Amino acid sequence: MQLQDFLDHVDAGRVIEGGSAAHEFMHEAAQDALRVVARLNGAYRTPDEVRALLAELTGRAVSASVTVFPPFYSEFGKNLELGEGVFVNMGCRFQDTGGIRIGEGTLIGHGSTLTTLNHAVDPDRRADMVPAPVVIGRKVWLGAGVTVVPGVTIGDGAIVGAGAVVTKDVPADAVVAGVPARLIRPTGYRA
Repeated sequence: MQLQDFLDHVDAGRVIEGGSAAHEFMHEAAQDALRVVARLNGAYRTPDEVRALLAELTGRAVSASVTVFPPFYSEFGKNLELGEGVFVNMGCRFQDTGGIRIGEGTLIGHGSTLTTLNHAVDPDRRADMVPAPVVIGRKVWLGAGVTVVPGVTIGDGAIVGAGAVVTKDVPADAVVAGVPARLIRPTGYRA
């Protein structure tokens, strides 16, 4: 299996069956990502060096306006897109196998986790994984320690309070908080 074949597979939302060619490809790709992440987190890196390693991890150019403070973790890398002016604080964990898209000007608080894979409910099929992308709009602010589960879209200009667990889509220009995250109020601003 080649990278594009795998990306087409997960972008279609097709199950990654345990032991399948897609599953094996995912694990091999994870080893490549873990090597890059180890280099990224293993010593001080200038902002330019961080962006160069992120470009290697993702396989695409990373804008000079993107800032990521290590340590940063990703188990796949090749299904991660960072928009212009994105800021990712220390200790974030991105499980991007199912796809993570982060819009321009978005801020991700330290220790946040974005997940894109669910395991099968059937115990006999538990090694199977169901991909579902996380899409974060423009000018979103995720507070510290936020968790976003697979398949969630967060609209432009939204704010997610620290420690929230986002299990449902968040409308544009909304403030959500809590476990699970719930609507607190509109932001009063238009992104």
